[in-house]
Amino acid sequence: MTSCAFAQQNQTFSSEDELKEVVVSDSKFALAKEKSGKVITKITAEDLKNKAGQTLANVLSSVAGLEINGNQSAAGKNLGYYIRGGKNNQVLILIDGIPVNDASGISFEYDLRLLPVEQVESVEIMKGAASTLYGSGAATGVISITLKKSGKKAIEGNAYVNVGTNNTANTNKTSAQNFNQGFSVNGNANKVNYFASLNSTEISGMSQIAPVNPADNYEEDRFSRINYLAKLGYKATDKLTLDFFGNYDKINNDYDASFDNTGTNDTDLNSTESEQFRFGFLPKYKYSKGEFVLNSSFNKIVRTYDDFDFYSNKPGFSQYESRSVNVDAFNKYEFSESFFLVAGAQYQFHDMNSVTPFGGNLKEATKFNMIDPYITGIFTTDFGFNLNVGTRLNIHSQYGNQLVYNVNPSFDFKSVPLKILASYSTAFVTPSLYQLYSEYGNEDLTPEKNRTVEAGFETHFLEKKIKLNAVAFYREQTNFIGFYFNPVTFDSNYINIDGMNKAKGVETEFSFALSEKINWNSNYTFTQVDKALDRLIPKHKVNSALDFQINDRLFFNVDYQYVDSRNDAFFDGATFATQNIVLDSYQLVNSSVRYELMKNRLSIFGAVSNILNADFVENVGYNTLGRNFKLGMNIKL
Repeated sequence: MTSCAFAQQNQTFSSEDELKEVVVSDSKFALAKEKSGKVITKITAEDLKNKAGQTLANVLSSVAGLEINGNQSAAGKNLGYYIRGGKNNQVLILIDGIPVNDASGISFEYDLRLLPVEQVESVEIMKGAASTLYGSGAATGVISITLKKSGKKAIEGNAYVNVGTNNTANTNKTSAQNFNQGFSVNGNANKVNYFASLNSTEISGMSQIAPVNPADNYEEDRFSRINYLAKLGYKATDKLTLDFFGNYDKINNDYDASFDNTGTNDTDLNSTESEQFRFGFLPKYKYSKGEFVLNSSFNKIVRTYDDFDFYSNKPGFSQYESRSVNVDAFNKYEFSESFFLVAGAQYQFHDMNSVTPFGGNLKEATKFNMIDPYITGIFTTDFGFNLNVGTRLNIHSQYGNQLVYNVNPSFDFKSVPLKILASYSTAFVTPSLYQLYSEYGNEDLTPEKNRTVEAGFETHFLEKKIKLNAVAFYREQTNFIGFYFNPVTFDSNYINIDGMNKAKGVETEFSFALSEKINWNSNYTFTQVDKALDRLIPKHKVNSALDFQINDRLFFNVDYQYVDSRNDAFFDGATFATQNIVLDSYQLVNSSVRYELMKNRLSIFGAVSNILNADFVENVGYNTLGRNFKLGMNIKL
């Protein structure tokens, strides 16, 4: 991986290649990276191929400034996304440029477990407030995922199978308990292109929670996932393209009751199922001075739970259903080679329906919509000065209006290899449907507000064989949505909390092409947050990877990760109070090797994760992965 973008294998370092590197996240259109005012991490298709055997959460957690908590836990464990001291609802996830979320969730977050890495083509990560371009939720960062699409041939295909172990540090099962397989077919003929993919995953062998007493034998919690993806494109004219997509994703997994140190929460009666239905239409029209894009989608998610109640001694059934409509129409108009405007309007509609043993919500009364006009201007010059400015007006059917904006100048010195950059950006996070309309809801809630200041630099040496960048940031968060509980009256509901919480830190990345075949990438993140935000966020985090393209068929990789100590909390079942705890730091070493038996046709890989079998904790009371092995094969047809 590279930041802005990370160096790839066998990369040459000419200025011509440098100009080919583009980023999309900070303008919604392809922009030469040297004219971007952001340090954007780009994970390419080559990077993903070199990390065969890892999940999308594993790959993302190696990016500077990004912590994916739960990526080293049992497969069914919920994931936590942490960027610059922000949590899931402050990190916006895009799939092919379209925001995705679960409108029935408490925090409106999207479940990345629904998406197999095998269907991903590339990822861009932009850190900092980005609501000007992307709206609600883009408070601390944007993870923009591009799914695979058709190639240039009339028909081609791909099939793969991976098998592996699924051990904790205290088990040593040698049988395969992690299975992942799938295939895709795609093509391009005349004016029509298509892509279709199927993925299936089955994982067992681990309990979600760790035994309180190591001698206890907890039952295994199974994880199962199936994914169907289809894309169809039609090139109506040289200027007009029409793209359609549809996908169906389903997860089934067992889970245990929340850890509370009593030793009674391991159960084989808890299970959950998540189904996602998405389809959309994405036309694009290019003309002499610019391009018009319409991203439209419908997303339906249904989650069901059979949850054992220890008080009634029987399972209870719950179902949560959400629907989301997103229409984002935007236009790029080039006034000159050095100046263009991106102007657009985004419409979103969300509703939810829930049924639980304790009541529910009807979608007729649990809904809202947003209409957001926005505009961004990009000014670039030949002498190195670049400026990105923009604003968005959020018009919400429940709480009214919210204005956000950003100013992002940068200067690329031509005489020396140095680019400096800075930005001031504001963002908002809208209350969720649950926070507004549930039994704990408060219809008077207003959005959380964020503002971020950042400054940094990029440089390179030895004809770009060495690349270095660093960004310092400072973030303020106000109007945070929290939960109020009165222990006397038992009144409880969501409220906007007065006061300000702050986060600051530094993100730095370094890459060194030791030779044409050996590349070393490293990054370091320092994050310091106020006490109110300080849970499961490491103050220090280091990633380092050495890639060795031994020859044109054989590739070897070894990577290292250090995660600093973190604060956590759990409900103490003995005292009926919340217990604060500090989780120890941990270090992981992983390695993989890939060999092409038939050049560009048939390849095999082997991977070992947590080589040193480190016994560590990601979340108090929950199991984590020990040393595990994985083997895989990929065939191109």
